[in-house]
Amino acid sequence: MVNVQAAPVEVVLERGLPIVDAHHHLFLLPGSVLKAMGRHDNIVARQLLRIFRRHKRYLFEEFLLDLASGHNVRASVHVDAEAMYRTSGPDAMRSVGEVEFVNGVSAMSASGLFGEAKVCAGIVGGIDLRLGDAVEDVLSAHICAGGGRYRGVRCGALSAYDEDGRILGSGVPSLLLDSKFRVGFKWLHKLGLSFDVWVLEPQLQEVVSLARAFPETQIILNHLGGPVAIGRYAGKRAERFPIWRRRIRALATCPNVAVKLGGLGMPLLGFKSFMSKSHVTSAQLATDWKPYIETCVEAFGVERCMFESNYPVDAGTCSYRTLWNAFKRVTAGASKQEKIALFSGTATRVYRLELS
Repeated sequence: MVNVQAAPVEVVLERGLPIVDAHHHLFLLPGSVLKAMGRHDNIVARQLLRIFRRHKRYLFEEFLLDLASGHNVRASVHVDAEAMYRTSGPDAMRSVGEVEFVNGVSAMSASGLFGEAKVCAGIVGGIDLRLGDAVEDVLSAHICAGGGRYRGVRCGALSAYDEDGRILGSGVPSLLLDSKFRVGFKWLHKLGLSFDVWVLEPQLQEVVSLARAFPETQIILNHLGGPVAIGRYAGKRAERFPIWRRRIRALATCPNVAVKLGGLGMPLLGFKSFMSKSHVTSAQLATDWKPYIETCVEAFGVERCMFESNYPVDAGTCSYRTLWNAFKRVTAGASKQEKIALFSGTATRVYRLELS
């Protein structure tokens, strides 16, 4: 297991470069939740359980400690983690609890008592859009609970699916093509909301279909479109890369799609750096991650790309400081304006963050 405390501390690169962390989570996982996770027999669940046993508590305090590691993080966007849901009331409304919780954290941060960074300046909630037209009431409740910070929706793990059950134990086949889902999806543009989506590489054509069907809705592709090299794809990373690249380029033709550069510290790609027993450097990570990041930047342009930490999930690979150093190494040859867009500008614009 990675022991980031014992690992040598890297010098922070480009300390002054402003960063908006476009994707992180806050949660508290009771023992009952961890026990339930242990019953899922798939690669991702088993590996994530190893991370969550170490990071079962990742709340405002823990995130502040990572922010204090040296990088110039000015703000962040919280993405649903299916945490802090209500335990009573209609099932469809229980996710409102997480938005209430995150907005409270954001209000604490906005007080300035905990530093200058605006933590959770944007909030992305979790809603099952298969509710159809009934989703309007849930979205309205989320917006109200978000206190002016609510920006969009993600369907969590429902959208990520592969027919190889060894990879993921959850997910709905062809969710993005489902007619009830699309009835619910129509409400996002009506209410001025965006859609975050996590899929695996073989599903990228479904995102293309969704983006073309709803060209006025901002879609944000999470985790570089889910390249995968475990399960039935094990040992095929080099073989799958050009397939993933071709699909990314096809998706980039949809002007309403932006992409988050990150999530490569998860177990899906099968990198040796995940849960490595030896210290992993930002230089090593940059070498592994650069082909994926550069492909997306070339396809989408810097104005539609934004870096994300995906913390604490990516803590299974490296520390927060090392992660941002790796991103900075990958973009070492970029201009100042390109770096501003990638590290803060795109996220600020796409999520309509109020940082002044």
